[in-house]
Amino acid sequence: MIQLFDLATKYSEVRFSPFCWRIKYALAHKGLKWDESPLSFAEMKQLPLPNDGKVPVLVDGDEVVFDSWEIALFLDNKYPQHVLFDSDESRSQSLFVKCWTETVLHSLISRMGILDFLGLQKDVDQTYFRESREKRFGITLEEWGSNPEAARMDFLKALEPLRQTLSDQKFVGGKSPNFSDYIMVGVFQWLRCGSGLTIFDETDHVYAYQERLLDLFDGLGRSAPVYPTATRS
Repeated sequence: MIQLFDLATKYSEVRFSPFCWRIKYALAHKGLKWDESPLSFAEMKQLPLPNDGKVPVLVDGDEVVFDSWEIALFLDNKYPQHVLFDSDESRSQSLFVKCWTETVLHSLISRMGILDFLGLQKDVDQTYFRESREKRFGITLEEWGSNPEAARMDFLKALEPLRQTLSDQKFVGGKSPNFSDYIMVGVFQWLRCGSGLTIFDETDHVYAYQERLLDLFDGLGRSAPVYPTATRS
């Protein structure tokens, strides 16, 4: 059985790592079964070698693969059924989507949800989470996340190329999803599972796209527990 190391939170079933969600959808796309092993930040030393100190890490028999992009390439090489990249062009497309989301969208998501993400951490991880992010941002988390609505509007604007694409096709991959779409579902699940924010108007093409992704693989994304309502502010 394939083992996937995921990011734990203080709630036993809540998972919000965008990088791990990419791989869950990739595994489901290929019809593979897997077991999840959630680790908190304080537990990353338990990851199998080799690793880069972060999740996801995938263990398949004697093989250990880390980094979501490398895991996707590994899965397509080892399990050629139901390919994630059906051509060199498809792989290049997904690489662009990966770079776009990580350099443009991720900082906006962080500004929207950072205080919720902090609240999801186990007590032992809260100091690390705060100190590491404040060192990265150069300001306090409260300052970084002080205007989630402005970040949300910037996020919606940044999605305009995706929105225009989806006005003509169901998925970034075309008629059916590919790894580009699983990168995007990671973005959406980061917000959906990790924060209490409402992001999209239901008339938005991107909202309808998110709904299609949530329904894939017997509702893999939709069935995932979300940030507990009682903790939302």
